[in-house]
Amino acid sequence: MAIKLKRSYRFALRSSLFIASVFALVLGTLLFFFDTFDLLIVVLSTVLLFLISFFILQVRIEKFIYRKIKQIYDDFALLESSTLTSDPITTDMRTLTEELEKFAKDKKVEIDTLKVREEYRKDFLGNVSHELKTPLFTVQGYIETLLDGAMNDKNVRKKYLQRASKGVDRLIYIIKDLDLITKLEVGELHLEKENFDIVELIQSVFDLLEMKAEKKNIVLTFDMDYSRPIHVYADKEKIQRVITNLLVNSLKYGRRDGTTEVSVENLIKNKVIVRITDNGEGIPKRYIPRLFERFYRVDQSGSRKEGGSGLGLAIVKHIIEAHEEKIYVESEIEVGSEFSFTLEKSKVKVNP
Repeated sequence: MAIKLKRSYRFALRSSLFIASVFALVLGTLLFFFDTFDLLIVVLSTVLLFLISFFILQVRIEKFIYRKIKQIYDDFALLESSTLTSDPITTDMRTLTEELEKFAKDKKVEIDTLKVREEYRKDFLGNVSHELKTPLFTVQGYIETLLDGAMNDKNVRKKYLQRASKGVDRLIYIIKDLDLITKLEVGELHLEKENFDIVELIQSVFDLLEMKAEKKNIVLTFDMDYSRPIHVYADKEKIQRVITNLLVNSLKYGRRDGTTEVSVENLIKNKVIVRITDNGEGIPKRYIPRLFERFYRVDQSGSRKEGGSGLGLAIVKHIIEAHEEKIYVESEIEVGSEFSFTLEKSKVKVNP
């Protein structure tokens, strides 16, 4: 970065005024003491000293800045920092100090951010590795067993191939979720918004998850009978993914013989809020801020037994934020959890 010097006369001007003032006071006192006081001589001498002092100080300051302070800018420029001004630097020390203090604060924030990102990167790579190697090792184990001679037994061959197929399905599921969340984060996945009945969509997800709910005897239900449709304006496929992920989560951690209840309420004039409430085990408050991180699990052992990609809530958050809406979490141990998110009402009136 080429450093250009922008002259500042503040320090030299003030210093010259101070020197000239002191000189005028001393000279006037001496001339008065020797009874030779002449105002014209005092004024001319003071002005001359002021000009000489200003010239010498300004030249010395610029040389000092150029040789010393400029080196500081050059050193910072090696860091390729965008926080330093591209304008010519100033010889004013106060301005220089302010710039360097701002630079130091910005650098500290940048370093702290990089540390957080590095920790996140390590966690992310560790989680991806763990999530992928589990089904990979499972598939590898079944295939090796078959190659070692088990495929000669028709029943064993079929059973092991089915299990290997499930492992491959889980790998595909994880990779698809990773691809989806990456596209959501970089903004490559565009929303295709339309008007649709959110109540009807929720009911269709209930139907899809009916068998899964029956395994734990959990009832999927609305909080009331919605006799009229509630139309919203959003990406129907993505919102279905949101509702599915939240309901699957409630089934995973819900209490056996429990209930998961969904409500759709008017929030403000142009918004509705969808609430998904269960009476499951609940989430400790210290874990709630990290719930929407990739692969984050409150109960490491339990959640892995339940399967899944570990990306469900992260995908939910990104989809809702892509709609420029909000998602909320409330939970209490041994009472249950409630996930809620807002949606925009239909822009046009739809006939029921």
